[in-house]
Amino acid sequence: MRKPIIAGNWKLNKTPNEAIVLVDELKRELVDVTGVDVVLCPPFVDLTDVSDALIDHDIALGAQNVFWEDSGAFTGEISAPMLKALGVSYVIIGHSERRQYFHETNETVNKRLRAVLKHGLTPIVCVGENLSQREANKTFDVIKDHAEGSLSGLSAEEMQKVVLAYEPVWAIGTGKTATPLQAQEVHLFIRHLLVQMFNDQTAGSVRIQYGGSVTPDNIVALMAQADIDGALVGGASLKAPSFAAIVKGAKKIS
Repeated sequence: MRKPIIAGNWKLNKTPNEAIVLVDELKRELVDVTGVDVVLCPPFVDLTDVSDALIDHDIALGAQNVFWEDSGAFTGEISAPMLKALGVSYVIIGHSERRQYFHETNETVNKRLRAVLKHGLTPIVCVGENLSQREANKTFDVIKDHAEGSLSGLSAEEMQKVVLAYEPVWAIGTGKTATPLQAQEVHLFIRHLLVQMFNDQTAGSVRIQYGGSVTPDNIVALMAQADIDGALVGGASLKAPSFAAIVKGAKKIS
């Protein structure tokens, strides 16, 4: 059975002091929760403080982005070795907001992915369609393009170290959520695509998260679907009670 994974993407929120408060609250809320991988992905400026706050705790630390070179004249960028040195173990790659606002492409996502794998970190690679693409019945075309482009050149062994996140862009921060059946349909499509790209064993082992207005109210129904293995949580990850409830909701049916 694939172990559920719940990751909180804090996006551009929380100063270092605010981050420490939230982490301390989460540690209390989740003290007895097992059977779920929990990841916190704060802004870069919070990583050191959050890393220190998570010492001797099972909650893992993640970053929201990474550059593909290890070092050099790349002002404003952060490398995988830098992240690893801070205790980061997961990295979100290719989030829809990075694609939309910062013009990231499948090619640059693939470069970031390779850098993360090279340094032994776990990538969370995002794929997903926007509203116009869904309304034009292009969902599967977009998912296929994102997956094949972003994962290009990976071996089956490397792919088994990747977490995928399906994020319908039209459901991110809008309050709209894909129904559990809509989400499962796309997750199953991704699973079948991985069979074609790699093999049955790899497809069966890769964890696929759902991301798009995940809340304590919908997590159990989402996680009840056969191919949904967790959630990439945005707004609800910024408050300890709601994020903890999502983690516990994933645990109930794990």
